Amino acid sequence: MWERERRWKKVAFFGHFDSSNFGNESTLQAILYHLRCFHPDADVTCISTGPEATAATHQIEAIPITEMFVKWQPRNPFVKVVRMVCIGIPSELYRLAKGLMRLRRIDVLIIPGTGLLTDAYGLVSWGPYNMFKWSMIAKACRCKLLFVSVGAGPIYSALGRCFVKSALSLADFRSYRDDSTKQYLNGIGFHTDNDRIYPDLVFSLPETMIPERNTDKSRRPVVGLGLMHYAGKYSDSKPSNETYLAYLNNLVGVVRWLLAHEYDVRLLSGDLVDMPARQEFRDLLRKRLSVQDEGRIIDEPVVSVENLLSQIAATDIVVATRFHNVLLALLCNKPVIAISFHHKCESLMSAMGLSGYCLDINDLKADRLIEKFCDLEVNTSKLKPLIRERVGEFRKALDEQYKFIFNNS
Repeated sequence: MWERERRWKKVAFFGHFDSSNFGNESTLQAILYHLRCFHPDADVTCISTGPEATAATHQIEAIPITEMFVKWQPRNPFVKVVRMVCIGIPSELYRLAKGLMRLRRIDVLIIPGTGLLTDAYGLVSWGPYNMFKWSMIAKACRCKLLFVSVGAGPIYSALGRCFVKSALSLADFRSYRDDSTKQYLNGIGFHTDNDRIYPDLVFSLPETMIPERNTDKSRRPVVGLGLMHYAGKYSDSKPSNETYLAYLNNLVGVVRWLLAHEYDVRLLSGDLVDMPARQEFRDLLRKRLSVQDEGRIIDEPVVSVENLLSQIAATDIVVATRFHNVLLALLCNKPVIAISFHHKCESLMSAMGLSGYCLDINDLKADRLIEKFCDLEVNTSKLKPLIRERVGEFRKALDEQYKFIFNNS
């Protein structure tokens, strides 16, 4: 399987890394840390959506996934065709040539974690076309191509399925972060019989990054509430805004109940794109809370993975929507309720033995969430050892994966 010498000299990562999505950032931090444990002298390049931020944050070389030359998008169908022939195709041929120059001295291209295998937000830019293109360039340059603990779905278009299956078929190694991803890919006609399942890479963040828990018993208990700007495309190709508005309004009802029962509430985010959701939520709260109660809402900006971890550590129980907000809460050994918008959420909670605390965002009701919260609080002392044990198991499984991919290069 592996033909090159055991020492990795040049490694490239591909992903939607731009320091704004803290789940993606924690994924890159995790695999970079372990790469450097095995190959401390490797030169690292990241092909990312935010190369400037990636280079500054991780002190590595970074290049854009795709370079934009002309942003003009005509509406007239005839002019669109002319633009494609005269600008689009020549520009893409230039990008391909430049990609070949970038990867010709790279030993390994790694596509680590995150939910890359989807066309929920289109085929290009964040979509699967660029993943396929760079996978194809890697193989043309005789690089090893590794898909490591990746997630999948939804893939709505036939062309999206073609790009995803073609990219995966080029890989020298494939692993998925959960069984639901493997089942999803089997369902679209990609055979995964010889592929492996390993946990999400964020479970392998160095333990030194996990903050100490807050032991101040004099304060009121704090509930972390992870909000998400939910467009619904991970559940429905044509989502309505009603689900999102109902989601916010039901969470307002839950917050009012928490404040009435002597809890403070800390707002959490997993992505800078969630800032509008936080503001909408605060506006809704302002209409239904007294000034005194509103002062018990802790709303501090999140600027990094480390900052998000420290905010989670300052809570007692977490209710979250974004996948990696749930996962990071588990890493901090916090009992958590997941508001699920994608099969990855149910899969994670099931793997942790917490499937009873996973609620569907499309059918979220305040009274049901409060009922689950009360049950979770009663069982906290039983659940924390279980969470700690499962996190330890996931760390060991990922250590096994790192040894396999980094020692067999």
